[in-house]
Amino acid sequence: MKMYLAGHRGMVGAAIHRQLERRLADGERVEIVTRTHSELDLTDQARVREFMAAERPDVVILAAAKVGGIHANNTYPAEFIYENLMMEANIIHQAFKSGVTRLLFLGSSCIYPKNAPQPMAEDALMTGTLEPTNEPYAIAKIAGIKLCESYNRQHGTDYRSVMPTNLYGPGDNFHPENSHVLPALIRRFHEAAQERREKVVIWGSGTPRREFLHVDDMAAASLFVLDLDRETYEANTQPMQSQINVGTGSDVSILELAGLVAKITGFEGKILTDPTKPDGTMRKLMDVSRLARMGWSSGIKLEDGIKETYRWFLDNHENIRS
Repeated sequence: MKMYLAGHRGMVGAAIHRQLERRLADGERVEIVTRTHSELDLTDQARVREFMAAERPDVVILAAAKVGGIHANNTYPAEFIYENLMMEANIIHQAFKSGVTRLLFLGSSCIYPKNAPQPMAEDALMTGTLEPTNEPYAIAKIAGIKLCESYNRQHGTDYRSVMPTNLYGPGDNFHPENSHVLPALIRRFHEAAQERREKVVIWGSGTPRREFLHVDDMAAASLFVLDLDRETYEANTQPMQSQINVGTGSDVSILELAGLVAKITGFEGKILTDPTKPDGTMRKLMDVSRLARMGWSSGIKLEDGIKETYRWFLDNHENIRS
């Protein structure tokens, strides 16, 4: 079986790649095809068409995406919607044209409305207004789900979608402005501890609650869903509501998270909040009962996962861009 993994250098793609390599080591017969951005620009329709026609993979995992935190989404909305739409449209359409019958698309929990009932079930999709700070990215991810569903309905393909909650882990983006909340906190508290600062100020009120899933759990869940037989997958989804939530089913407040990161990084000063900065959605907890019914649940506890991520940061922070 030839499998094309798009986005193998990203945090999620790299985690999936590690698990696929372990399968190879265990004797599973699969050829993993990858391309770097310099080798293949996924927003270039002609180049994606040529690549797919030449390689003709049996399976595609679409983990490539332009991602970032609140600041990045607010600053670069045009880039977030354009690049993600182009990548999804090019890969999904050319996968179909080259005969790919099974594809896995990775989305995001931000597809759900800002005020969706908690925990957010799959049927909350498109029932309300999106969070304004990341609406362009969310719309692109919704389009990816609907592309998969549309090809399934019209052409009988088996294109699946998984929607992870907030992810973290080795390979994360620790940029002080363009990263997501957890890696941003790890870097900020690490630097504060090293410099023996008396306080750290976190964005917003600290009251929003977030759910966090280790990237290795996400990789395991992705391959679990990809490996499901078609009958099981379709029995637990609907033709026009086919995405599957992936998360832990539990959440913490941002202030609680900051306290945990402070403990792990050795910061002993005060933690203050800045209510003048945006909070984003007040709560984002995934309903993961659909995936649980299929037989998968997360296994990495938050504190253990943050400790591992911090160790990776310490080992690699000199090479992480500022």
